[in-house]
Amino acid sequence: MKLLIIGAGGVGTSAAQIIKRAGKGGEWAEKVVIADYDFARAEAVAGRLAEARFVAERIDARSAESIRSVIAKHGTNFVMNAVEPAFNETIFDACFEAGVGYLDCAMTLSVKDVNEPYRRTNVKLGDYQFARAEQWEQKGLTALVGSGVEPGMADVFAKYAAVHLFDSVDEVNIRDGDNYTGGGDFGFSVWTTIEECLNPPVIWEKNRGWFTTERFSEPEVFHFPGGIGDVEVVNVEHEEVLLVPRVIDCNRVTFKYGVPAEFRTLLLNLEAVGMTEPKAKIQVGNAEIAPRDFLVKVIPGPVENSGDMVGKGCAGTWVTGTKDGKTRSVYLYQVADNQTCMKKYGTNSVVAQTAVGPVIMLELIDKGIWDLKGVHGPESFPPDPFVGRLAKYEFPAGLMEMDSEYAEALNEKALLGALG
Repeated sequence: MKLLIIGAGGVGTSAAQIIKRAGKGGEWAEKVVIADYDFARAEAVAGRLAEARFVAERIDARSAESIRSVIAKHGTNFVMNAVEPAFNETIFDACFEAGVGYLDCAMTLSVKDVNEPYRRTNVKLGDYQFARAEQWEQKGLTALVGSGVEPGMADVFAKYAAVHLFDSVDEVNIRDGDNYTGGGDFGFSVWTTIEECLNPPVIWEKNRGWFTTERFSEPEVFHFPGGIGDVEVVNVEHEEVLLVPRVIDCNRVTFKYGVPAEFRTLLLNLEAVGMTEPKAKIQVGNAEIAPRDFLVKVIPGPVENSGDMVGKGCAGTWVTGTKDGKTRSVYLYQVADNQTCMKKYGTNSVVAQTAVGPVIMLELIDKGIWDLKGVHGPESFPPDPFVGRLAKYEFPAGLMEMDSEYAEALNEKALLGALG
């Protein structure tokens, strides 16, 4: 595969580093073009990798012409979109026009309902892309959308559970928490964090379809493995809710994330004074800039704060349903330690976790193991090859059996076996 990574920030850098660190296991990527609007940043990443197949390039993600030009120059046959989702439509369409495959970590943006934003959906995450699925299929191209860690790895976990661990699935609930200290408020993209936290969260239920709720609603305490412990999580807008029920037969899908109370207040205060506006421009000296873009410029992001952040993050999927006539509850997860990721990749655990999913998926596509044309999320593909490669790429998955009738039966069986 000749891969173009658009964006030399935390996720793009991590993806390139993961490919290199895989050694022979990463040789499926015969050429990796690391492209950014800031050429010096792309050049610095390629320089650290110090290998001929990693090449730096300048690109303007706002310009389809620029994207197509870079694709043609380097003979690219697949593009990984590792920039803010505000650029998704342009990159997605440019890949279609150029006749190459496409992967992103976050889907095209939503537009909330004007009259009842906290009850009804309007334009949903990914609607733009799925509306063009037939065109991609007819052209024989693959667009793999929502393919980071959440969404992405979490979706694969849901599919794995549905295939191997349950006879019937009731709920698929994505739960993300951490025990990070230091490193500032934004461990991930400033722009994207504001977008997903301040948009109306979406929930899916079989008898209602997709609907929205209040921001940061339905707080619950979830116990995360890996020494993280209890974390309060709340509803946040996220792609899994829009992807999973398209493929997996279930009754309910939610996404909750551990957003600290003080950070919720900060985001709401920024919104109250107009600083989270993503489009309307304000005059600053002789230039115009959107308030949110200004925040991106002045707030230290994940790359700058990585070294000061200590702790672990857990991304996972809590699935409930039935197995062998008994209720079952299982949490499939991946835990990443920040200091370990910093040593291995030079990036923090949040962006490294986000990058490993796309790397594995691109390998599976290159080898023809994942082979579907059109627009698809990760839950559309066989889960076993992906899950099996997580340990190979140094991000092993875990499974936590939670309290249920099935767990009681397992414990009883184990005890009887020990007594026997």
